[in-house]
Amino acid sequence: MVKEGSPAKGEIQLVVFNLHGEEFGIDIGQVKEVLKYTQVTHIPHTAEYVEGVINLRGEVVPVVNLRNRFGIPDQEGEDLNQRIIIIEVEGDLVGLIVDSVTEVIRMPVRSVESPSDTVAGSKSEFVEGVGKYDDRLLIILKLEKIITTEERISLSDLQDWY
Repeated sequence: MVKEGSPAKGEIQLVVFNLHGEEFGIDIGQVKEVLKYTQVTHIPHTAEYVEGVINLRGEVVPVVNLRNRFGIPDQEGEDLNQRIIIIEVEGDLVGLIVDSVTEVIRMPVRSVESPSDTVAGSKSEFVEGVGKYDDRLLIILKLEKIITTEERISLSDLQDWY
């Protein structure tokens, strides 16, 4: 999980966000920026978890709703804390809609345990590990698995379509 040449060996830095009352973390190295929720242009005939696209300084960026991707029901009403995390996966920018972004933390790698299939269930391929931070447990996500190669290809088609 720690990349070669990381500034503090044995440590990871995570962007922490909430989704349906659970805390998740993603490697800060893949995060380009965090935006307030903005209007997303819906595109017909896409997967149900693809919310649409946004214009990010002239670049069309596909946006994925993580609640839908993980099969979590939508919240009632508007949430003013909702954010779009712009990530880079294998050279492509993708936005992830989350309930809120709370903080950036440093965590010792030894605090991260591999997920067991019995705990993570059928979605365990999305989980890099479970980190213990203070009295909290953070689910650390594998972004490469959340958006597969096939899905990245179809998301890049959205950019061309728009």
